[in-house]
Amino acid sequence: MIQDLAQTFHVTATVISTLAIAVMLVVALVVGFVLSRILRHWTRKLKGTWGELFFALLESLPLPLLLLAALYTGMELLTLPHQYERIGAKLIFALLILILFYFPAKVVILFLRRLGQREPHMERVAQPAAFLIRALFAVLAVIILLENLGISLTAVWTTLGVGSVAVALALQETLSNFFAGLYIVADRPVSPGDYIKLDGGQEGFVTRVGWRSTVLRTLANNYVVIPNSTLSKAIITNYSLPESRMSYVMPVSVAYGTDPARVESVLLEVVEGAIRDRLDGLLAEPAPLLRFIPGFGSSSLDFSLIVQVRQFTDQFPVQSELRKRILKRFEAEGIEMPFPTQVIQLDTKARAADEPPPKNLEP
Repeated sequence: MIQDLAQTFHVTATVISTLAIAVMLVVALVVGFVLSRILRHWTRKLKGTWGELFFALLESLPLPLLLLAALYTGMELLTLPHQYERIGAKLIFALLILILFYFPAKVVILFLRRLGQREPHMERVAQPAAFLIRALFAVLAVIILLENLGISLTAVWTTLGVGSVAVALALQETLSNFFAGLYIVADRPVSPGDYIKLDGGQEGFVTRVGWRSTVLRTLANNYVVIPNSTLSKAIITNYSLPESRMSYVMPVSVAYGTDPARVESVLLEVVEGAIRDRLDGLLAEPAPLLRFIPGFGSSSLDFSLIVQVRQFTDQFPVQSELRKRILKRFEAEGIEMPFPTQVIQLDTKARAADEPPPKNLEP
């Protein structure tokens, strides 16, 4: 058949074979593209269901499978020169490797994407993980393909081994921060918007968790940039977890001789009045408490007034307003707020005994 067509059009059989395979490949490309678009349409239509996962897996298969079928059909039906058969066999093998490695990578990536949709905090991990999976499967596919094509990779492995050691040493800190960033994003000890304090003294609102560093915004409206490796090793106090509401303990001292029950009654009345006035940041629940702790000071009776504030930064205006109200109420009630005093007693008798007798001034 090919010979007859070649004689009819006055061309060689090789040209006819090449054109026939090219036509098959073009048809396979067009049909594969159309099928992929149809499957993608159903993937979007069934978003949020298991059908989305099914059609998302299928949409990547028509194009390589049809190209593979076109090449195989062309090689079986047409009598090709030996050189063309070798090229076709290599292309078929490359497509097989592509399908064998791309399909499982697609499954894993879709699973990570679905996990990110269900758990929003995992979305930041899913994106770089998907990139790493693609890169890993691509490298494995290229290695297997080159090995089966008879290309020796010994020199490449040697170069990569030496180069990877040099790169790892040069980028040790960067890689440490990168993997620490992965841990922070996955484990979520902190999240943007949290107010945290480190054991090193740095504190502020978390504004961004990057792959190299985490940025805090202090109450003075300055940025503190902390490397992720440092943050992952630090002892962190997160004032926004498990909830933003927190307790604030305000120390209050009165003079010795004051009735503790009276002090308790006055302080609780002051706080309840502030709650009725809807002092911004002060919460009515849980109810305020007063404890006679730490108790007996060197020159005062020391109490602890425990109130609930909406979030960490609300403690500052709340304690300022409460202190003003407490001072005003204590003055009205005649409750004295002491200041440190020291009493020094002199033993005049002992001093007189230690003094030498006066000298006799008579002649």
